Amino acid sequence: MKAVIQRVKEASVSVDGKIISQINQGLLVLACVEKGDDEKIVDWMADKIVNLRIFPDPEGKFNLSLKNINGEVLLVSNFTICGQLKKGTRPSFHLAEDPAQAEAILKSLAEKIKQKGINVKEGVFKAYMDIALINDGPVTIILEKSNQKP
Repeated sequence: MKAVIQRVKEASVSVDGKIISQINQGLLVLACVEKGDDEKIVDWMADKIVNLRIFPDPEGKFNLSLKNINGEVLLVSNFTICGQLKKGTRPSFHLAEDPAQAEAILKSLAEKIKQKGINVKEGVFKAYMDIALINDGPVTIILEKSNQKP
């Protein structure tokens, strides 16, 4: 699983011009499920996302997590994060999981984050989405864990 995580002041997802999910301060998480991802990876990702210390304390140091600031998560499926550009300029998405399996794994990730006390909003799986955000910093983290063999 790979995720691009952005610290935001607010973020929203729109489909066909309608806002379907939005959050205030927290994290926008664009996530891709790869072939071979399992519940161990989901547990690891949920724990990392909830406990990432990327929010500033009163001295401006990255010491606070979502829990400390009462932040939210906007979780959006984005299979293009799995794109590979080893040859040419057109990405290959052969590492991305089958859509039905990927959707179930992302739902599991959302549930595990919720179980840790964080409000989670989601995008619409397989939909064409418009994402709006006010990036905070900017602070962007790439998080990945895989069962795939190199």
